[in-house]
Amino acid sequence: MDIQKTLDIPPVLPEKNRIKSIYDSYSNLFNIILINIEQGLKDNLVLASSPTFKSRVKSFSSYYRKILRVKKMSELKADSLICITDMIGIRVICAFLEDLDVVEQQIKEKYNVKEIEHKGQANNFREFGYESVHILIEIPPDCLPDQPLNPAEKTLPLPPDLVCEIQIRTILQDAWAEVEHELVYKSEFSPFDMPLRRKLASMNASLSLADIIFQEIRDYQKKFQKEVDDRRFSFYEQADNLTRSSAPELVSVRRGEKIQRISPYVHGTIDDMLLEAIHAHNTGDLDKAIQIYTVIIESDPVPPVAVLTVIYKHRGMAYFAKNEFTKALADFQKTITYDAGNFRALYYEGIVYSVMNSYREAIECFTKSLEINEFQSHAHYRRALAHYKLNEYTEALEDLGDAAKLGLDDEDCQALHKKLIEKFDMKM
Repeated sequence: MDIQKTLDIPPVLPEKNRIKSIYDSYSNLFNIILINIEQGLKDNLVLASSPTFKSRVKSFSSYYRKILRVKKMSELKADSLICITDMIGIRVICAFLEDLDVVEQQIKEKYNVKEIEHKGQANNFREFGYESVHILIEIPPDCLPDQPLNPAEKTLPLPPDLVCEIQIRTILQDAWAEVEHELVYKSEFSPFDMPLRRKLASMNASLSLADIIFQEIRDYQKKFQKEVDDRRFSFYEQADNLTRSSAPELVSVRRGEKIQRISPYVHGTIDDMLLEAIHAHNTGDLDKAIQIYTVIIESDPVPPVAVLTVIYKHRGMAYFAKNEFTKALADFQKTITYDAGNFRALYYEGIVYSVMNSYREAIECFTKSLEINEFQSHAHYRRALAHYKLNEYTEALEDLGDAAKLGLDDEDCQALHKKLIEKFDMKM
């Protein structure tokens, strides 16, 4: 008779030292796998902001406590490795909430995913707690060592249920999890009185709200940058068209991507007004854009210098789009008055002078702009064009060569180069 079964006596717990010996024998292998998977994540994750990584192979003491907690007694065998899901763990810490979905999707595309859990997602709006995305992946074959680490490890089988746990969190979610782990989990303390529980919930709510606000600011910045990029593209496009109309012998076709517009924005702060003005500018409502820019400039109290610098530059570009070159020039010069190091405003001023056929003044502006930032291929091209207009062909050729060194060698540059060579041939 099996007395153990009859009396319902649990199996004898395997010897701890034996379990430790087996676990330790895999230590080097686990570390190599960990390093390789982490490097793969660093090489393949593509985000606008750079994530940080934390990784670890679980210590034996933590591992042993967990297997006693989560494994059934019948699963605790002393002759093989007992696997749990987080023996090998990597944490990807992102700046913004939007990054979490991006990282999750990229991991699903690269790895064989066994399980995904969104911890804390089931909480209702009154609840706050631990939030994190946990993804279990199979160990990729290319993350295993090519050769056995030592002869003793030749007999070590890789457990079929071995996985790597990848956690994805924001910086604030990670901060909360670390502190909560120290206060509650690690100390085996759970506050029962309501004031302490409310304080913990309040702190987590504040961090969650901060994450949301950071994301809203990020969304605003992306929309603003999109509008600014569109506006700058249209400014350069008009400058090119005006340049070609005054120099038909240099005309070439330049193709640009279709600009995707985004929706109007709410009135309110200077940021909102600026975004609305730039959007109006981009969609062709130049009078509205100039009106909003002017309201900001003339507001009481007077906006800070940093704000005026930006607004004058944008209004100058709007005036330029209306072919009001004298007003555009005055606004760009006002920008430089507030910020002498603003190389873009100097560049824009040079473009206006070029369109007004004031080539000597244009060259002076392009030169000042390049003294601040020498890596402006288009400034070299436009200075070359101004030199060409003044019959200064040697200087023009030098600038065109500098533009090519910086990677600008489009059809406009090639057309100017052809004309310069013809001029030199005529002299010979």
